[in-house]
Amino acid sequence: MPVDQGFTWGVATSAYQIEGGRGEDGKGDSIWDGFVDRGLAPSDGDTACDHYHRWAQDLDLLAALGVDAYRFSVAWTRIFPDGEGQVNPAGLRFYESLVDGLLERGIEPWLTLYHWDLPQSLQDRGGWPRRETVDAFVSYAATLADHLGDRVQRWITHNEPWVASYLGHLFGVHAPGLRDWEAAVRAGHHILLSHGLATEAIRERAEDAQVGIALDCRPAGPISSRPADAAATRHFDGFRNRWFLDPVFGRGYPEDVVAEFVRRGHIDSELSFVRPGDMSAIAAPLDFLGVNYYTTVRVQAGGEERDEPERPPGPHQDPGFTEMGWRIDPTGLRDFLDRIHTEYQPPSIVITENGASYSDGPDRTGKVDDNRRIEYLRTHIAAVADAAADGVPVDGYFVWTLLDNVEWTHGFDQRFGLVWVDADSKERTPKASYGWYRDSIGDGGWARETMEGLRSL
Repeated sequence: MPVDQGFTWGVATSAYQIEGGRGEDGKGDSIWDGFVDRGLAPSDGDTACDHYHRWAQDLDLLAALGVDAYRFSVAWTRIFPDGEGQVNPAGLRFYESLVDGLLERGIEPWLTLYHWDLPQSLQDRGGWPRRETVDAFVSYAATLADHLGDRVQRWITHNEPWVASYLGHLFGVHAPGLRDWEAAVRAGHHILLSHGLATEAIRERAEDAQVGIALDCRPAGPISSRPADAAATRHFDGFRNRWFLDPVFGRGYPEDVVAEFVRRGHIDSELSFVRPGDMSAIAAPLDFLGVNYYTTVRVQAGGEERDEPERPPGPHQDPGFTEMGWRIDPTGLRDFLDRIHTEYQPPSIVITENGASYSDGPDRTGKVDDNRRIEYLRTHIAAVADAAADGVPVDGYFVWTLLDNVEWTHGFDQRFGLVWVDADSKERTPKASYGWYRDSIGDGGWARETMEGLRSL
């Protein structure tokens, strides 16, 4: 990201979590629709926040917030209802209107191609474990670049491939709900491969495109000084972080993790899902690395291939944890950014998601005083500034999220938004954190002033 464009302040959302409009204007079903229909999630995205019909109102909220950029995802099934084949013109028009509306308000669009909503029809033919899904994704990416590449400069291929592959294909708690090691590893490889090939396809069609990927990072430390816990922590880091960071930066899959996966019988020693040329394609140079950061974890032997909250999700939590049960650790963000800079040297790092779930709702006067969220954001933005002072090339920060939304299997029970959304009426109410973020990133705001001062050094 060119330095002369300054530090980018934004917010992020995803299509399934906010849009609604299931089946409208030719939209096909995604694996999340199928997951809900099979009774595997307690809430659906059929209506969500009704953003599909209220998008102009939501863009006005963005404009009033004063952000530089808005990161959103495209619903693949609005463009290709069956995942491939004939383009749906109504779906393209929706995103063209959204992008044009952002530009009219002086907000830069950051487009994410995939935020976990694979077309159900592609899943029925094998999904991400099937190599042909890579071709479908690249075609989808090329189509969007053809139609939006003249207006969209920032592209993110995939959001959190670890979640899409492992939570969806190994632990079964996300769509498509599988519990199969081989399927998870193959899915992850094909998602990475589609990232690399789509990166090149976008660049061929959009001359000024800057392309990255958003990785879900979980820094970890051992729960004790026992050697077994230290060894478990290294494996967890490989399983959770290095398995995706290493190949994206041209190192291939980490040898220690491959050896351990083979020893445990997760994969074959030949890595038969990897074909000649795959790893070089995956390592297509990035313009920026997206880092999604929420928490750190403590690992003990036996828990190195798990990813569970340290506390049960719920409204009554230890003050050191969010209501998702995630540890609050801003220092972990600074340390991890320093590590990525040192070990991988990406040209630019953007915090593509950071936020906290708190259920504070409107009081009798209609105000939402979510002071815990304000403190979470304040300390994490300060950690980003500390990393920048260390010399880390961090160039942007996006709050997750603009609106309370369908938080996947948690529905509206877990609320990350700067704006309260009534689960029934869909009425929007900006929270105290909305005003705080607006003031912090506005002209003269402490966050903007801090980052601009660091960039001028």
